[in-house]
Amino acid sequence: MLTAAKQPEAVRRSLVIWRLLDGKPGHENQTLGLLRALERLAAERGQAVPQCIKLFVADQNFSLWSFVLRRFHLGKNLPVPDFIIGAGHRTHWPMLCARRAFGGKAIALMSPSLPCAFFDLVVAPAHDGLTGRNVIVTQGVLNVMQPGEKAPGKTLVMVGGESKHFAWSNEQVLLQLKELATRYPALCVTDSRRTPAALRSELASFFADRYMPWEKCPTGWLANELAGAENAWVTEDSVSMIYEALSAGCRIGLLGLSEAKGRLAQGIVSLREAKRVVRWLPSTAMPELLLTTQALAESDRVAHALLGAVRA
Repeated sequence: MLTAAKQPEAVRRSLVIWRLLDGKPGHENQTLGLLRALERLAAERGQAVPQCIKLFVADQNFSLWSFVLRRFHLGKNLPVPDFIIGAGHRTHWPMLCARRAFGGKAIALMSPSLPCAFFDLVVAPAHDGLTGRNVIVTQGVLNVMQPGEKAPGKTLVMVGGESKHFAWSNEQVLLQLKELATRYPALCVTDSRRTPAALRSELASFFADRYMPWEKCPTGWLANELAGAENAWVTEDSVSMIYEALSAGCRIGLLGLSEAKGRLAQGIVSLREAKRVVRWLPSTAMPELLLTTQALAESDRVAHALLGAVRA
């Protein structure tokens, strides 16, 4: 095993987390959500803030041979990790190589491309359909959202885009957005990488300064907006956005699309049955949003499980 800058347990005052990054914002948001939850939990317990080390692995080549030969050059001279956390298939071999070379627990977020048994823990949303002794099933993927002080009537609309799970229609979505603007005159609209260019042009024209394109959102903008928003309307293809709004404690309406299918669609049905969201189709009257239920806290739940595991 390679040598890292190992500290005696009596001296180490905080957990050491290696956070493996593949350059994809959605994946990095998940690992950041878990990191922030671990920091909150440490603060609640009066413990030292975990030491997080970011390791960029997208352009690195790790393989079975790297694992066999205990090679993980990125970890040289770093503190020995307690947790090695990653999301996305590009982080899977690096996680395993890092653990074999330096120890620690390998934590995969989302369904891994390798067998779950290869990891100490797999954290996967229910729609992935995973089960196992080392699997924690969550409602949606982890995220950084937290509820804040809600501004009465403040409304944020989040627009997704084309998806294999839903039949997308620019015209249908735009009609719904214009009607929402009559009920919530001060609403703000943002979009995503998947939003079609033609719809983005319409959003910029109709909503003007109330439209925030995803690429212009400052760091932390969405988290701050959701924290203070009483209401959130989300196109139902945007499952991650739906769970972010749930984590922020918003009242949620879904802009319904046709031909919904698969596990993602079934997960949305479950949310509706649990009275956590309402769904609106253009052919029906706009529904009233439900009273806010307790915000999701899945990142915190997983953080509690991890701290229990590291002390086991």
